[in-house]
Order: sequence, then structure tokens, then C-alpha cells
Amino acid sequence: MSITPPLAATAYVALGGAAGSVARYQMGRLMTWWLGPQAVSVFPFATLAVNTLGSLLMGLLAGFLLRMGGETDHWRLLLGVGLLGGFTTFSAFSLETAMLIQRGQVGLAAIYALISVGLGVSGLVFGITVARIGA
Repeated sequence: MSITPPLAATAYVALGGAAGSVARYQMGRLMTWWLGPQAVSVFPFATLAVNTLGSLLMGLLAGFLLRMGGETDHWRLLLGVGLLGGFTTFSAFSLETAMLIQRGQVGLAAIYALISVGLGVSGLVFGITVARIGA
């Protein structure tokens, strides 16, 4: 793996992060349109979808980069650190879990946390497995 110069690395991460953040925002809008404002105010469906999809994509990317070997640092920075880092929302997950707890919805918070972590890890493992099968 080659090391990308710091200025170029920063540019890759910034470009990917901007695209990932916009994609995350649009996913929230799509989920609100699809499920309705009432549904998304009761349960954080958009964050769950983004984190699950992002974990799957990270697994696919990790498998792809392992298969490529060599000169992949720029792809890791652009897509892994930047795009998927801007797209996934663990900080939003944490906030929403805490808000559910503060509203006295501890059971719903626990379900949300378990589903988020379970689907995230499962998506990542599935993505790596799919990427390895293609090798």
C-alpha cells in the first residue's frame, strides 16, 4: 500500500466526506417521504438504514481493497474514510438512542441499539464474504 501525500489525502477525504454527507441527508429525506414524518419521529429508521447500508458497503470495499492489493490508499481514503465516513452516522445513532432513553422509551432504545449493531456487523461480514466470493 502506498502512502498518499497529506494534502492529497485530505482532499480525498474531504471530497468523499462531502458526497457521503449529502447522500446521508438525501436518505433521511427519502425515508421521511417514504414512511411519513410521523413514523420517522417515532423511530430513527433513516439512521438505521444508513448505518446498515454503510456497513455493508464498507465490507464490500474492504474485500475489494484486499483483493486489489498494492496502490489502494487513495480509494481507502476517498471511499472508506471520506464517503462512508460521511454517510454513516454513529454519532446520530448515539444521540437518538440517548433521546429514546430520556423519553423513557428504554425498551425501544435497547431494540434500536441491538438491531443497529447486529445489522451493521452482519452487513459488514456479508459484504466481505460477497467480495471474497468474487475473487
